[in-house]
Order: sequence, then C-alpha cells, then structure tokens
Amino acid sequence: MPQVTPPGQPVRLFFAESGPRGGPPVVLLHGFPQFSYGWRCQLPALGAAGLRAIAPDLRGYGRSPKPPAVRDYGIDLLASDVVDLIRRECGGRAHVVGHDWGGIVAWWLAMHHPDAVDRLVILNAPHPAAYLRELRRTPSQVLRSWYVLFFQLPWLPEVSIRAFDFATLRRLFRDEAAPYVAAFSDRRSLTGAINYYRAAFRAGTGAIERDIRPVRAPTLVIWGDRDRYLVPQLADGLEQWVPDVRVVRLPHAGHWLQHDHPQRVNRLLVDFLRPSHPADELTILPRHG
Repeated sequence: MPQVTPPGQPVRLFFAESGPRGGPPVVLLHGFPQFSYGWRCQLPALGAAGLRAIAPDLRGYGRSPKPPAVRDYGIDLLASDVVDLIRRECGGRAHVVGHDWGGIVAWWLAMHHPDAVDRLVILNAPHPAAYLRELRRTPSQVLRSWYVLFFQLPWLPEVSIRAFDFATLRRLFRDEAAPYVAAFSDRRSLTGAINYYRAAFRAGTGAIERDIRPVRAPTLVIWGDRDRYLVPQLADGLEQWVPDVRVVRLPHAGHWLQHDHPQRVNRLLVDFLRPSHPADELTILPRHG
C-alpha cells in the first residue's frame, strides 16, 4: 500500500548517505528530473572529507512518498520536508546544497527556516527575486522558461516525457539515463515532479515577492554559464538579498555542472564546507528517514 500523508504535513524522505555519522551534516537537494542518484559524484567526496552527506529523494521522487494533488507540492511543504529531515537526522541544523529545484527549496529554507541552515550552496538555481527580475527585463529568460507554461497542461507533459521510451531523459543524461528512466517508470513519480511547476505557477509571482526574506547564512553560488534554461545574469546582484555571498562561475559548464565537472564542483564544496577534523570510515548507505 502506498504511504498516505495528510494534506499539509511533512513526508518522511528516503535518502542515501555517505561519511561518518558523527561528521558535520550536509543535505544535498536534487532538481528536476532527477532523484538522490544525481549526487552520486558528490556523496563519496563529501564523505571522504569528514562530512555526513545526506541526499534525499524529494517528495514525489524516487522512493519518497508521492502525494497526488498539485497543492501537495507548494514550496512551503517542500521546505517543511527538509526541515523535518534535518531535525530528525542532523540535530536541527545542517549545511544545505541545492541544484535546480533543490536549489529553489534551499533558497526558501535559508529565507524562512534560517535556524536549520548553517552554510548554503546553490548550483544553477535562481534566487526567486533574481528570477522575477530577469523575467521582466531579459527576453532570453522568458524564452528559456517556455517549459514552465507547457508543464501547466494536464497529462500532456507526462506523455511527452514518456514518449519513445523516455527519449527526453535519454537526451538529457545520455549514457547515464538508465537510472532516471527506471525511477520515472512509476507514473506517480513523473506527475509529482511536474507538480512542482504547477504548484509554483498557481501560487503566482505576488506571493513569491511577498515572501522574500534576507538570507543570512554564508552562501556559495556555483554557476554554469552555459545553462540552456537559465541566463547567466541570474547570478548577478545577489548581494542585496544575500549579504554574505560568493559567486563562482564555471564558464564552460552547463545546467548539470555537478555531473559534467564533478571534480571542480567537489573541490568547491569541500573547501566551503569541510570540517576541521580528518575523515573517518567512508560509507554510502541507502536508508529511509
């Protein structure tokens, strides 16, 4: 029987982990259309550096619960799942790393649950205020965001992604596509993932603007300038919302920079998050939270 979660309540997220259980915790949040496997290159490196790295499947993905309704994927609920995970597994506070939609959730965590976030790392995920700014002034970003409108349609986006044996996923991930195809063979997973976009669109830009708060956590933004979906200007001018921010641009990296340039990304993560003590025994274990 599938797990049933009352509306408006956090879900318990499945996660993979690496590194010593007593090490400083870091939670890695994946984007669309991935799951915890998307951090396979980062988990061992962070664990070897002495961090306890935890990569959950966000709600609607992988082995985590998949609530059925669009309203179950609002940003506050997505963030509450991660806060609950940090409370149960990390003593209430952790470093947080996010890519794509996981980065959007990470921004929201840092704004609305600052006590849960020690240090913040963002990989090609726009700060919500910067995203609205570029939509209004950069026609290129409007064009690159076409899929957000497409995803508002019922059932057609799911059919399109499944077409021709998940040809879209195979183009995105090439030789590494098989785990993603397997993960999305469950129809509820694909609908849950697309419901992130549907819920955000229904919330509207006014609600987003009203809820923007300063980010006080020390923040590292790693930005691949060859992103097909996000313009490079989204990493500009973040200081007005994130006073303690450092931006590192990778001029030859695209949207999937943690896959395409794993050694560079791993070094940046370790240097920013590394504990003062040496690594203990390294383990990588799938586990349900």
